[in-house]
Amino acid sequence: MLVAFSVAPSGTGRADGSVHDAVAAAVRIVRDSGLPHRTTSMFTEIEGEWDEVFAVVRSATDAVGAYGSRVSLVLKADIRPGWTGELDGKLERLEAAIADGESSRDDDAS
Repeated sequence: MLVAFSVAPSGTGRADGSVHDAVAAAVRIVRDSGLPHRTTSMFTEIEGEWDEVFAVVRSATDAVGAYGSRVSLVLKADIRPGWTGELDGKLERLEAAIADGESSRDDDAS
């Protein structure tokens, strides 16, 4: 299973609205989990079995809760039993499809 999630506090009392300390606390939990993961500017993706992934998401959410009076959690899951290595595998297949499409266009122009 792949899960992409974003978690942030609100009601922090910070005038600048920054949540980077809270997000850092969540990302540390993900990194310490040992599960395959990737963090981008908007989401953290994590791969593993249902129970282990959701335990990490819950711990990350709890950690963020210490930084404000509310927590917002956005989550998207790709549940595909029997598949592993999809954190990179999906991107590799996408890049291959793009490359195939480019070579097809080059062939059509010849």
